[in-house]
Amino acid sequence: MDMYVLILAGGSGTRLWPLSREELPKQFLPVCGSGRTLLQQTMDRVMKLTDAGHIRVIASGKWKPLVNHQLSGMGFDGSFVIEEPEARNTAPAIALGVAALRDGGANDDDIVLVFPSDHVIANEGAFTEAVNLAVEATSTGDIATFGIKPTGPETGFGYMKTKEGGKWLSVDSFVEKPDEATAKVYIESGKYFWNGGIFCFRIGDIVTAYREYFPDGAHIFEVTPEDRERYFLASPKESIDYAVMEKVRNIACVPLDAGWSDVGSWDAVYENSTLDSSRNAVTGNVFLDGGNDSLVIGGERLICGVDLDSMIVVDTPDALFISPRGVAQKLRGIVSHLSKTHRDEVAEAPVSARPWGTYSILSKGGRHKIKHITVSPGSRLSLQYHLHRSEHWIVVQGTARVVIYDQGNRDAAREKLVHEGESVFVPKGWLHQLENPGRLPLEIIEVQIGEYVGEDDISRVDDDYKRE
Repeated sequence: MDMYVLILAGGSGTRLWPLSREELPKQFLPVCGSGRTLLQQTMDRVMKLTDAGHIRVIASGKWKPLVNHQLSGMGFDGSFVIEEPEARNTAPAIALGVAALRDGGANDDDIVLVFPSDHVIANEGAFTEAVNLAVEATSTGDIATFGIKPTGPETGFGYMKTKEGGKWLSVDSFVEKPDEATAKVYIESGKYFWNGGIFCFRIGDIVTAYREYFPDGAHIFEVTPEDRERYFLASPKESIDYAVMEKVRNIACVPLDAGWSDVGSWDAVYENSTLDSSRNAVTGNVFLDGGNDSLVIGGERLICGVDLDSMIVVDTPDALFISPRGVAQKLRGIVSHLSKTHRDEVAEAPVSARPWGTYSILSKGGRHKIKHITVSPGSRLSLQYHLHRSEHWIVVQGTARVVIYDQGNRDAAREKLVHEGESVFVPKGWLHQLENPGRLPLEIIEVQIGEYVGEDDISRVDDDYKRE
């Protein structure tokens, strides 16, 4: 019997705006003062449970470069990412992951652990004990879920009602998110746990459950890899809780009291951060004179505060959020307003990952944008042109190989090596390609000028990464 792990990293959201953006969800953020992103923390945790070759991350194609970028230093490459053709909730996603594990040699008796990528678990010893108990529960044919011990009448989580069942509890029923009064009753009874979305099962048992309770999703297990995408896209958009777990009769609940948090708000980030002697959680270039109980997150820009009490301050290169602690849930309304008014700050991240490296926006205006671009060794951008802008590249570090086709003529190419301190100009409408032929990262400053400098003004002619 082997143990496999599926990490769900396909979620998107802006609950931790302005750090989280539509193109940079919270699983890719370094929050709670650890210096590592939530995805990296999750990978650290599960690598202690099984061999790295038995770990897979399920994410959409648009997140794959970011997953690779964050986990490349941990010994992983792109082969461990299982790509979702589109977001269809957790039931189809988990089926896709299990099917891929079977393709790789996993059999019906092997164990699969499913973890979200954006949670914090403070007590790893208690976590490991719970995992071992869940694995034991699966030996009896149960499908195990981890019940989070409630710390308060939380109205943002689903609950599980349990009953005695021996070494572990049995799930009596799943309950939707309650109001506060009902949540208090649940907690006082001692029979209810939060549903944290962590599961453990034998492959044969979950396949059987899908066939009985979610047959449209079970087709994903049965077809060849070539046909799998079509059946995945045809499956209903359902959570595994609704599609399977609420209907299966043999569900084991393993209590998890390990400092768990889904880090769903800035208040939750504060509660899971290391505090100084004034009970402040401070990250970045910050100086506070007086004040207590505040969360202050900054970057390179200096932040100074005087007598801040119970405040939240989150600074990014293009947006600043300030709020008293305890009302951070109102952030959802702010983000909704910004989205309706089409503000770039909701979608675009200050630092964006691409298959070839990263870029950050240093400045932008109506007719210009300035970027800092880092190209990984041996990588190159797509062969492309722009209809509305010209580009001027200045090499800061490394050597760039640049190919430019005169007036878009692919038979009239000019290729040159551009060294540190040198620059090259790319006229509007001309085909061009940028490559890092060296062994060190290539850093350039790109100055865009034109009537439109949006990211969608890219017409790709050829691309190593098969993007549209």
